[in-house]
Amino acid sequence: MAQDSHHTHSHDHHGHDHHHSLPMKGEKRLLWAMILTGSFMFVEIIGGLVSDSLALLSDAFHMLTDLFSLILAWLAIKISQKPSDHKRSYGYHRIEVLAAFVNGLSLIVVVGWISIEAFHRMFEPHQVQGNIMLVVSVLGLLVNLISLKILHHAHEENLNIKGAVVHVIGDLLSSVAAIVAAIVILWTGWMPIDPILSILVALLVLRSAWTLVKKAGHILLEGAPDKFVVDQVTEFLKTSFQEIIDIHHIHIWSLTTNKPIVTMHLAVQKGTNHDDLLFKSKKALEHEFGIAHSTIQIETEKHCPDGVEGHIC
Repeated sequence: MAQDSHHTHSHDHHGHDHHHSLPMKGEKRLLWAMILTGSFMFVEIIGGLVSDSLALLSDAFHMLTDLFSLILAWLAIKISQKPSDHKRSYGYHRIEVLAAFVNGLSLIVVVGWISIEAFHRMFEPHQVQGNIMLVVSVLGLLVNLISLKILHHAHEENLNIKGAVVHVIGDLLSSVAAIVAAIVILWTGWMPIDPILSILVALLVLRSAWTLVKKAGHILLEGAPDKFVVDQVTEFLKTSFQEIIDIHHIHIWSLTTNKPIVTMHLAVQKGTNHDDLLFKSKKALEHEFGIAHSTIQIETEKHCPDGVEGHIC
């Protein structure tokens, strides 16, 4: 049995430094998006109340949850940069996934509120002031487009920021719906368009919110990363290293979307150089699957007594 804790440690430091440089970029983008969203949120709330438009009020409510999600994402990045301690040996990286999960749940709550209110207005239409609604919703669309542009390049490898982006996209769709509803009301005076488009946007946002909650929940439940499964890893190692007889006690999970971790036991032939196999298998896992943090225990095959199954006994 052999382990190379020093080698694994060196990879962890490399991964930590790389991760530390990315959040600073995302942190700055989130801060700018927070300022934009918070500044315009009050304008949209007032506009929604004055015009009595559900589409505009739902957009304003979206902006409120946007601000909350951006603050949560920003705090998560700040906390995740804290070094590991004796209570949390993996550090605080998982807080970003938790923030994404909460953001997804909050979106589902918003969708529920909008849907209920929209159904009420379908049967009891409100008189909406289309001109005010149009001006405010156009301004809201511009603010959302700017926020989306700011966050776009920072969300690809960070589920936490992706959660904030989903909020902004949902708000952007609400702005578009409010603009369309305002134009229809100004041209035709048909008020039901307001709640109808609100429901349509709510359904689109619900799909994104559920996807976010499902991905974050999968990571929190220690599920295997989407990029690969256990069978792929075991087959790759057995094919690459002929001295490996069996692989068992294998567990693959993620700290965050871009930090996969694996632990496993390798049963190998007698005479195998454990240190050499350990080094090469770790390198192979990192190169093939991007797993920089791996813990591998190597066990030499033994002859088991009758009635005892397995290579190791």
